[in-house]
Amino acid sequence: MSHVRCPGCGAKIKAYHNPIPTVDVIIEMADQDDRPRIVLVERLNPPPGWALPGGFVDYGESLERAAVREAAEETGLEAELVHQLHTYSDPERDPRHHTVTTVYVARGQGRPHAGDDAARVRLFDPADLPDQVAFDHRRIIQDYLAWRQGEGDDR
Repeated sequence: MSHVRCPGCGAKIKAYHNPIPTVDVIIEMADQDDRPRIVLVERLNPPPGWALPGGFVDYGESLERAAVREAAEETGLEAELVHQLHTYSDPERDPRHHTVTTVYVARGQGRPHAGDDAARVRLFDPADLPDQVAFDHRRIIQDYLAWRQGEGDDR
């Protein structure tokens, strides 16, 4: 364990290495044929692949506010959160850092367009995902489908 100096009093204190909180959002929308779809973004930065919109929680920001912000930044959509699905904490889920993500289900309003660190944004049938899905998002989407089946379609 490393130590740092307290900026206020100069005392030696332990430096903790904690997991980084993140959020991911499963945004539900209908396609042009009114079929239920979810929004994925193609990542602009490593690791490559398609991913749920999401990102890091800012200091002083609630998880819910971070989810809405990240959805807007990456997809241009207004996300109405309707359910907190699950929290995922496997230390290997993100190859860059140890992150803990809380996943929300939301309804999207607007027209999706790529923003922030997204190269592209597309609507996908959650049962028919692209080959390259980043992080543990394929598992998250499988959990979402199981939840959706158990809850019935209340859209």
